[in-house]
Amino acid sequence: MPRAAASLVADQVRRGFQVVVACPAESELGRLAEEAGAGRVRWDATRAPGPSVPREIRALASVVAETDPQLVHLHSAKAGLAGRAAVRGRRPTVFQPHAWSFEVAGVQRMPALAWERFAGRRWTDLVLCVSAAERLRAEKAGVRARFATVPNGIDVERHPAAGEDERRRARARLGLDANPLALTLGRLSDQKGQDVLLRAWPAVLERVPEAELLLVGDGPARAALQAQGVPRVRFEGARTDVADWLAAADVVALPSRWEGLSLVMLEAMASARSVVSSDVAGARESLGQAGAIVPVAEPRPLAAALAERLEDPDLARREGTEARRRVERDFDLADVTARVAKLYGEVLERRR
Repeated sequence: MPRAAASLVADQVRRGFQVVVACPAESELGRLAEEAGAGRVRWDATRAPGPSVPREIRALASVVAETDPQLVHLHSAKAGLAGRAAVRGRRPTVFQPHAWSFEVAGVQRMPALAWERFAGRRWTDLVLCVSAAERLRAEKAGVRARFATVPNGIDVERHPAAGEDERRRARARLGLDANPLALTLGRLSDQKGQDVLLRAWPAVLERVPEAELLLVGDGPARAALQAQGVPRVRFEGARTDVADWLAAADVVALPSRWEGLSLVMLEAMASARSVVSSDVAGARESLGQAGAIVPVAEPRPLAAALAERLEDPDLARREGTEARRRVERDFDLADVTARVAKLYGEVLERRR
């Protein structure tokens, strides 16, 4: 989410908008927004709902009052909760969920759904979805709002396709050998499903014994994942050289339990990499024939799809070529940001 939001901020600054981003002090979004020339206001908030929510709502209401924006754009479920409770429809409000809060299993599901039904109807001018599947899931769940669908975008010039020569150079830079390589990128958490991937990996090794799995990223699940001791798995931690890791990989695994539309998927596709993704929102309409879609949280089909591509490099290369073509056609960042700017104008016009 931070990079997707930051790409919109950067475009808005270039268009001459006066943009202020409210976010926690150590937020990646805040850093990227400042680099783009936007203003930044500190807003301390936790990732999940809890006892701090009333304080976070009051703090965000103060930020809105002080900055006096013409339009408020709220990214992710937590900001959507605090922001809409703070603004309460008194200013034009766009909410972009980046995956629905009510798709989380457990006791939080029904309260989250009740909130989205209420806030979508009463306090939201536009719900901006990043995939048709994300919008459909909301509509099927009874969320009634004015919807628009604009996918996440990627700067295809800054994310070039990586051919075989670049794969070898990237592996040399990273100290990797020539073994078949699967990669997963992202926060180590329940949402991203790395636990499912580790349960699948022994079955991959039965077919491709020399294969290696790299987990790039950090997060609250790291200790539990490492404690499993799955063979031929490396934990690389948080890295900034993401392009090298994508270039080095033969196939990229995205075993998430829920998403809106994975930006990592688009980055992998732009790098011309085959992708194996769980059947989350946005995966089918983005990936097409550029990889495989497997059921959510089921290790066996995930293992089979990964092993097939690690055994057959030609298949992975063909899918990677198709992936790059799809990104260039459907997910170019310049088109995405222009569509969002146009929607802002429509929201403001309806309010007038």
